[in-house]
Amino acid sequence: MDASMWMHPADQRTSTMGRARRALGSATAAARSLGPLLTPRAMVGMAIETAWMTTHLATYPLGIFQEKADGRRGYRIEHLAPVQRGLLISNVEAAGTPILLVHGIIDNRSIFTLLRRGLTRRGFGSIYAMNYSPFTADVRTAAAQLGEEIEAIVAETGYEKIHVVGHSLGGLIARYYVTRLGGDERVHTLVTLGTPHQGTYAAYASPTRLTAQMRPGSGLIRELEEPATGCTTRFICYWSDSDLVIVPQGSGALRHPDLSVRNIRLHGVGHISLAVVGDVVHGISTALAELDHDGATVTPGVTPLAPRDRSDSGARRSTRVGGRHTASSGK
Repeated sequence: MDASMWMHPADQRTSTMGRARRALGSATAAARSLGPLLTPRAMVGMAIETAWMTTHLATYPLGIFQEKADGRRGYRIEHLAPVQRGLLISNVEAAGTPILLVHGIIDNRSIFTLLRRGLTRRGFGSIYAMNYSPFTADVRTAAAQLGEEIEAIVAETGYEKIHVVGHSLGGLIARYYVTRLGGDERVHTLVTLGTPHQGTYAAYASPTRLTAQMRPGSGLIRELEEPATGCTTRFICYWSDSDLVIVPQGSGALRHPDLSVRNIRLHGVGHISLAVVGDVVHGISTALAELDHDGATVTPGVTPLAPRDRSDSGARRSTRVGGRHTASSGK
């Protein structure tokens, strides 16, 4: 028997109003998202997104099975390309720091094929890709599994801190590990690509427990908004105003008073394309090659991050204008 039959009429009205408000919120958010999608660049981006999606579907079977790291072994450099050799010579710490790639929902490591190639060409020598189960039903459980994977990488490489790049849900899982499970002790930099940091109304299209956690205002999203005092991981968050999976698109930006975040907005880039377009691959390669003062390790692999001066972190803001994206440091 339907439980709603036993509800008091006032409670039924409240429940109905609540559903109506959520539906209205979803419709309003969708309407706001239409503007950036109607520009010529966005339409070209959607065509490119379709092409990338077709390519990704073709390569998907190749990424089903877990693999070992592409780790550089030995110290010979004469066979390396000039760019690779340059990074290894100028910053052996940056070149050697392991990078772990974490895919999104109903996906696998194949989404990172071009990003891995770009990182390798830049000179990074230890790149890992993690496959978590397609039947994952809880972000918290996946975050704990991510922690186990990171501990294994730390044990294998001897580096106490690594970088993590998470696409979509992968970024949310990594953020939970970093801010709620003490993962900032292991993660130097977390890069998120099209991650629903404030949730996405698109998650209402699926009735699963996992997608329910990605809805705006869910228990998980509220937990991630709780204080993360002392978190030392630096965050770089790419989001696109043409992303049809993250609604509203601005939810792909991370805004939290306790976190050191650089949000980078792109235009005309689809959800899948965020993991493959040249601007993102180049931006990630450049950022991870520069272990800057905001999060530099002093002794290779074993020294804690340099402390950040939080007094001006909220006031500091920079904008890079190049017609393609805008980057801002702050909340």
